[in-house]
Amino acid sequence: MTPLPSPLHGRDSALLSLTSMLDGARAGRGGALLLRGEPGFGKTALLAYAMGEAPDFQVLHGCGIEAETELAYAGLHRVLQPVARRVPELAPRQAEALRRVLDGEAGESDRRACLLPAALLALLALLARDGPVLVGVDDADLLDPPSREALAFAARRLDPAGAVAGAAVVILLTSRPDDGLPPPGLPVLALSALDDTACAAVVDQVAPVAVAEGVRLRLAAAAAGNPQAVTELVAALTPDQLRGVCPLPEPLPPCAGLQHAFLRRVRALPDPTRRLLLIAAAEEELDANLLMRAADAAGIDLVALEPAESAGLVRVGPAGVEFRHPQLRAATYQTAPLARRRAAHALLAGLLDASRQPLRRAWHRAAAGLAPDHELAEELESAATSARRRGGFATASAAYERAAELSTGDDGAKARRLAAAARDAWHAGRSAHARDLLDRALPVAPGAAARGELELLRGDIDLRDGRAVDAYEALLTAAHRLVPIDPELAIRAMMRAGEAGVYAGDHHRFLQVAAQAAPLRAAGCSPQATVMLDYLEALSAIFLGRFGAALAPLRAVLDGAPRIDDPSALIWASIAALILGDNAQGRVMAARAVALARGRGALTMVPKALEFSAYAEFWTGRHAAATANALEGLRAATETGQGNGACHHLAALALLDAIHGDEQTCRLRARTALDRAGLYGLGLPAALSTWALAFLDLSLGRHADAAGRLRGLARAGPGQGHMAVAALSVPTYVEAAVRTGAADAARAAFTTFEPWADSTSSPDNLALAARCRALLSEGGQAEEHFRAALDLHAMGERAFERARTELLYGSLLRRRRKRTEARAELRSALESFERLHADRWAAWTRAELRATGESARPRLAEPDGELTPQQRQVARLAAQGATNREIAAQLFLSPRTVEHHLGNIFAKLSVRSRVELANLLP
Repeated sequence: MTPLPSPLHGRDSALLSLTSMLDGARAGRGGALLLRGEPGFGKTALLAYAMGEAPDFQVLHGCGIEAETELAYAGLHRVLQPVARRVPELAPRQAEALRRVLDGEAGESDRRACLLPAALLALLALLARDGPVLVGVDDADLLDPPSREALAFAARRLDPAGAVAGAAVVILLTSRPDDGLPPPGLPVLALSALDDTACAAVVDQVAPVAVAEGVRLRLAAAAAGNPQAVTELVAALTPDQLRGVCPLPEPLPPCAGLQHAFLRRVRALPDPTRRLLLIAAAEEELDANLLMRAADAAGIDLVALEPAESAGLVRVGPAGVEFRHPQLRAATYQTAPLARRRAAHALLAGLLDASRQPLRRAWHRAAAGLAPDHELAEELESAATSARRRGGFATASAAYERAAELSTGDDGAKARRLAAAARDAWHAGRSAHARDLLDRALPVAPGAAARGELELLRGDIDLRDGRAVDAYEALLTAAHRLVPIDPELAIRAMMRAGEAGVYAGDHHRFLQVAAQAAPLRAAGCSPQATVMLDYLEALSAIFLGRFGAALAPLRAVLDGAPRIDDPSALIWASIAALILGDNAQGRVMAARAVALARGRGALTMVPKALEFSAYAEFWTGRHAAATANALEGLRAATETGQGNGACHHLAALALLDAIHGDEQTCRLRARTALDRAGLYGLGLPAALSTWALAFLDLSLGRHADAAGRLRGLARAGPGQGHMAVAALSVPTYVEAAVRTGAADAARAAFTTFEPWADSTSSPDNLALAARCRALLSEGGQAEEHFRAALDLHAMGERAFERARTELLYGSLLRRRRKRTEARAELRSALESFERLHADRWAAWTRAELRATGESARPRLAEPDGELTPQQRQVARLAAQGATNREIAAQLFLSPRTVEHHLGNIFAKLSVRSRVELANLLP
């Protein structure tokens, strides 16, 4: 059989069928096939593929044309024109019949006899004497009936058991699913919608640039399995939008070509059917009950929907009318005359209950009108406010926007409604549309307070998906506008500006904004404003090195924030708890923030809450939970257009990868995060990524490289580094520097870590400080500090760091020839590293054990115990049947990286296939 290429994603079975037919014809066996599918499913592409794979065939190609459907034999005329010269070689009667077709003289009288179809079959057999023949006819459903019948007659007789057995002829036809084909006896291959993985592959195939993972997933979902929709969506976006540098438009652009194909079928339906379809397209929540009432109100029998069902355009059931594709719904609605659309909305508004369905009723009333309407705008605004309380931010945003369009006068109502629409669009994860709404609201904002609120929201959006410095400036501007008007809102703006400074790694900007916020503290401050001011005060003290002065305001944040029903306040409390060393409370606060954001439907808050939930799990040694939270946060940030949040999660994942020794994934994620951080001035994720790469170097024994990276991090300015991360990475630097003989530099660095560790009550932080003292000491003092560190670790939660201390201590004891004591420490370290799947560290420990004269026992664990955590995730998904691209989408890796992991997995587990892998893993 000819090797099977795969130019069409998700169509492997169709490609295999076509290739098999072509190979059969080369062996003298004929065949025929009808490819059926919705518009855009790739029928034409499959036909083109077959013709491209048949360079040794004589190819006859034609297509149905709607304008020629009533012209008898017009289709056959196009197919046979290239071989007209061979017609005289047939028997006279057959030659005459085909001559009449080619001269345009054939008519209905020729159709009634079998002569012409038989003549076509004879001509194909004649051509096949010189080599295989391929007849490909696209859109056969649009052929004139006589041509279609003649081709079907010939196709049925190309089977080896048929009238032309042994003829090397293949006939391929394509058609829509509602065409009335196939004639009896003609084999059919029905094309189904592509799955999301195949759609994502099509995105990559047709895009002119590398597509960001979140963009790929969004386009694949929007295409609803239609490859033409994928192609049109990609073509409508800019390279920067595809790369994820610029946000996607909201809503996504229409697929004009696909809509046109659907529209042709809709226009062929009876008028009553089109009217009912328009009503269904106008109301996405049209259940069976409302459908019956709407049909009755329109004076149309529900039987009128049968032609649309028979055509495969819709399905009608208890849930109402379900369109086969979103673009079909769009085509049905957008191409209807304006008067008919307004009438459909007016009819629906009259059927909906104002008390039970206020928003939907108000929405349809608004869609039925044209001119501004003060009363209707107020009704929509009220309904939108109710929807927002229920967490329906996307719905509320659309309603506020429509209310703004209906607003009358210059009383500030339009600006207020646009601002509300922008805020809810942002909460719904539609950052690009939120920016557009802000651009429309600012010119009509009536005063400094309104403009301040709008700038506050713009700064919030920039903080999550723009340049950190731009966000800082926008938020500080908003705060200055708001101070004389609304001090509490001004404090919130300053708090956000401070967060922008932290994100940028610019502690000087943070100190400036904290100093400006401090005078706003007053006796009447709300609990939330008080928590924000305490937080600003605490971090200012830390940035100034006054760790003792930070303790009281940090405890105030931890005490006050949980009383506020707000995810942001809980995040601040989580950070305060982690700084104070209360890791358990930090984890609880972060988890509550995530749950509260989800419960409210505040999609844009979820990624941020997950950032600090991942941190809390990480600092308490729960690496698997931290990885899960970071992966979920990465997906949520990408889906809601928060590029900076996604960057932060990638950096956190890179650090976790480094701990587990997954070099390739660590470097990929760290490099991706550093690229984004460099473009947008994000010092925090840049610092985390640098730390990850340094820790990876340390695990690989590249101590000089690790020390060099961390020295650079300590000197990095805003946008490239972060003071807190540089301080937290000091224990890593001390170890790397001591191993390279730079003990003096290590001592100098330790002076920035020791005061903070000593100011906390965290046994884990104090243990790291004691370990640093051990590395910087000589003689008996080093052993004393190591023992102190292990005593502190015993009271803490970070098993990985305890194991690293045991490894360093065991190594010291081994070098001092205290082998028995060394083995005890090293065995304990090895057990922990193996349990935590820190493979590189386990390998170092085994080497140390061997150096003591003890053979490290082989690891007895689960079948996948030799794998890194990343490899284990890949292996489990592969064993469950996921493809490389599906695995890549779930784990935010490239398919090539997944392929590399699988190669290593197969080698480590001694398996040769996914089947063996599935049998091995439970």
